[in-house]
Amino acid sequence: MAVVAIAIFVVTYALIATERIHRVAAALGGVAALVLVGIVDAQTAFFSAETGVDWNVIFLLLGMMIIVSVFKQTGVFEYLAIWAAQRSAGRPYRLMALLVLVTATASALLDNVTTVLLVAPVTFAVCARLGFSPVPYLIAQVFASNIGGTATLIGDPPNIIIASRAGLTFNDFLIHLTPIVVVLLVAFLGVCRLLFRDTFRAAPPPADEIADLRPADAITDRRLLVRCLLVLAAVVLGFVLHSALHLEPSMVAMLGAGAMVLVARVGAAEFLEEVEWPTLVFFMGLFVLVGGLVQVGVISSLGQAAVDAVGDRYLLAATWLLFGSAVLGAFVDNIPYTAAMAPIVEDLVAAAPDPALGEPLWWAFALGADLGGNTTAVAAGANVVVIGIAARHGQAISFWRFTKYGLLVTAMTLVLAWVYVWLRYYAFL
Repeated sequence: MAVVAIAIFVVTYALIATERIHRVAAALGGVAALVLVGIVDAQTAFFSAETGVDWNVIFLLLGMMIIVSVFKQTGVFEYLAIWAAQRSAGRPYRLMALLVLVTATASALLDNVTTVLLVAPVTFAVCARLGFSPVPYLIAQVFASNIGGTATLIGDPPNIIIASRAGLTFNDFLIHLTPIVVVLLVAFLGVCRLLFRDTFRAAPPPADEIADLRPADAITDRRLLVRCLLVLAAVVLGFVLHSALHLEPSMVAMLGAGAMVLVARVGAAEFLEEVEWPTLVFFMGLFVLVGGLVQVGVISSLGQAAVDAVGDRYLLAATWLLFGSAVLGAFVDNIPYTAAMAPIVEDLVAAAPDPALGEPLWWAFALGADLGGNTTAVAAGANVVVIGIAARHGQAISFWRFTKYGLLVTAMTLVLAWVYVWLRYYAFL
């Protein structure tokens, strides 16, 4: 069955990558094939924590999409677009740098998927104002969201999985991952100059056109905006305190969505406007596809083979986790991949004779899983969400257009991350 599961996964992934058919149709077709050959059933697809749909992720996305839909009614995105246009003076690179820094910071404080849901409408609005193509800015923001989300426990879903398995705290992530994330962001801003150099040749609009814009005029309902900001602040606080509150982030998001709908008093058409139903269905299909590989033992076999190969060579183990997680995570969403690999990393860490040798493996694992999310169009939730939003706005981002940039960004960030892991944890032992 392992060979059959691999074949189905490869064919499905090829269809997604070549875009011969719609990615949702490809994912659902792959799921149907797994069901027909008997690898997947209702229990494994919908109810199993190891092989089924991760409903926490699905409802986290749904809740945040509803929050964004309500926020949109206030005009806040247009306000932010005008503010960004003025702060950047309409210069393409300055605008991208500003959007990258805002996205990365917000991704660390919220999570990367929530952040791109919030900033994508701003990007479309500001690019429309300035007459720029939004696609390069959206791609750069996805990369920034995955890099920035690496910094904290709540910033990227794999970090939540790792923290739960390893017993790591919010402060642990700040201490061990935030320093390298700052370095990676600075390096990424430099790489943007090269990657998107054609974009920066666009002439900025006349200065008087930007100066005449008034951000405050964009706000359509100030009272609603205040109420929505209070709810959003409560949601952010809930994310930070979710462990102490014994609430999953998905429950925090859904409670926040409910509160948003109540305070806004909007109809279903308004609060469901920004829900990306195709994206949610695609995620469900992707979870089941990877679950099929988990079900037949493919992912665990790969992980165990790696464990056997590295033995007690912990720098080699960290290197494999860093680069191997990025490579494998490029072909499957990093959330189910992290869930499948976390028990193997836990065994590696437990077998270490000294915590100083074992614990860095968690950080190498987190860096590989998070940064590897930039590699391909389906490697992380933020990628899938933004590509879906772009398609709805008539700005299709092809699998290969995203991936040609992603490969370069991932390679650069992984090399810097490896140097950091080596210098901080192993060079002076």
